[in-house]
This record gives sequence, structure tokens and C-alpha cells, in this order.
Amino acid sequence: MKFLVYFEVRDGQIKKASFETASAAKKIADEIGGETFGIIIGKDVSSIAKSAQKVGIKKIFVIEEESLSKISNSLYAKIIAEFTKEQGFDGVFFSATSQGKDLAPLTSGFSDFPYISDCTSLLIEDGKVTFVKPIYSGKGLLKQQAESGAKFVVSLRPNVFPLCEAPVEVEVEKISLKDYSSIKTAIVEDIEKGSQELLDVAEADIIISGGRGMKGPENFQMLKEVAKIVGGAMGASRAAVDSGWVPHAHQVGQTGKVVSPSLYIACGISGAIQHLAGMSSSKVIVAINKDKEAPIFNVATYGVIGDLFEVVPHLKEELKALKEQG
Repeated sequence: MKFLVYFEVRDGQIKKASFETASAAKKIADEIGGETFGIIIGKDVSSIAKSAQKVGIKKIFVIEEESLSKISNSLYAKIIAEFTKEQGFDGVFFSATSQGKDLAPLTSGFSDFPYISDCTSLLIEDGKVTFVKPIYSGKGLLKQQAESGAKFVVSLRPNVFPLCEAPVEVEVEKISLKDYSSIKTAIVEDIEKGSQELLDVAEADIIISGGRGMKGPENFQMLKEVAKIVGGAMGASRAAVDSGWVPHAHQVGQTGKVVSPSLYIACGISGAIQHLAGMSSSKVIVAINKDKEAPIFNVATYGVIGDLFEVVPHLKEELKALKEQG
């Protein structure tokens, strides 16, 4: 089988989530004796294409034109779908980032390939690719299998699949852009960046989040301070966002952002199903809550039953001391 991985570019660099997706796709391809290729679209992107070599991708297709300087997911999807069919690819892999969640289903529609979204595991069972994804707000897992010879488009959840470095020499092949002037497209004119003070929760490997138990917007400052110490991000529950304490960009949950960090610290979050759906796939979950019956403790790796206003300051000082020790 031949797989194609879309490498997402932001601020002149390939996103970490795309390297994770490429690693997962290559691992599956290697198990079944297949091949994995990459594709990058944009303006002046050939210079960064070779960075894909670190995850073992031997060939990258590059489509770069001045006209591609602004993101147009509808156009990108059309390009990828037609290229996929022309080259005979069996599967197209995207990372389930903000762009990937839009681009993948569009590619599925243009290519007429079935789409499997937000997968957290890939397996080979009976010689077939099996996709595993959370359902019912994370209460269950659904297995979907690609029948022999079936084509597919799939998106993989960021921060779930390990980035496996296996450096190789990479071949970069430039592909000419066809004339798509007759196609109606939506163009992203500008991407407004939030504060660079902290990482985006969707990108962070460590997240400390606060809920209704934070009691007010002023108390989120101590979570920001902890996040800065560990190089992580600050998150929030829907209750905190709806109360106007924290901007929506920080919201973790079914109506916010789905995250899968290595460490998730939940402070004063009861654990409503909406929130659990957005963070239950975190590798390690630490819950801090006064209520020993809080549902968050059912999914926590470690639980601290106590007042967060006593626990978090101690946590901050301990982390600060460890950082200073190197």
C-alpha cells in the first residue's frame, strides 16, 4: 500500500503534529510492506521539505507557487485529492489540527474516499489497517477497518502518536500546480495570533487547567505561572470560560479543544463528561479537588483531595526548585 502524509506548515516550519502523523503512517506502512510519502503545499516551502527526513520519509512532493501564499483549504484539498488519485495512493494521512480537521474531510469529499476522523491508535489486524477512535465523549472506543484494496482519508489526534526519528536521505520532487482558477475557493487572509506568553493547549505537552473551583479570573494567574515554569499551556473548563474568566482559546473539552498531552493537571475541575471528552486521552492526569466524589478522580492517574489554593502554590515552588536545579 502507498500512503501520503500532508505536512502542515505554519510560520515557516513543519508542525510537530505532522511529524507525529508521518511517524504513525510509516510505522503502519512498514508493517505491511508498504511505502509512505509526504506532500507540502504553499509558497517557498521546498526549503523545509527535507526536514521530513528525520521521520524516515524518503520522498516529499512539493507544490509551491506565489498563488499559494495564503491558505485555502478548499483548494489544497482539491490538489491533494487529484494528486492522490493520479499517483494511486491508498491512504491519505492528516493531523487533526485546526487545519487538518477542515482539510481532511474536504479531501475525502473530493476524492470520494471514506473518512475516519481523530484516531488515537492504528493497528494491523488480519493484514488490514484498523483505526481506533474515541466515541460517546470518550466513554468507548470504535474500531474501523479498511477492507483489502479500500482507499481512505484519516486524521490522527496530535500528541498521541510518538515522534519516531529515523533519519534518511530524502528526495524532493516539485510538482507543477494545475489551473484551478475556475474553482470557487475560500482564502485565509490572515491568522490572528493570541498571546505568545504561553503555548496553545492543542500543541502543549504539559497542560494545567482550571475550572469553577478557581473562583475567579484573578486566580488563573497562578496556573499561568506554573505553566511558564514547565514550558506548558494553561487550559480551562467550559464553566470557567462561560463565566468570562478565561478566553475561549484556552477551553479544553468537547466544545473547546481536544488535547492529549503527556501531563494534564486539573485544578478545581469536577470532571463533567464534556470536559473529559477533551482530555481523557492524556497520558498522565493529575486531579486536584476538594470534593473526593468528583468524577475527575475516575480518570485521574493521581488524585489530590485538597484545597487547590494550598496545593498549587506548593506545586509551583517545588517545580521552580526542580527547574533551578536543572
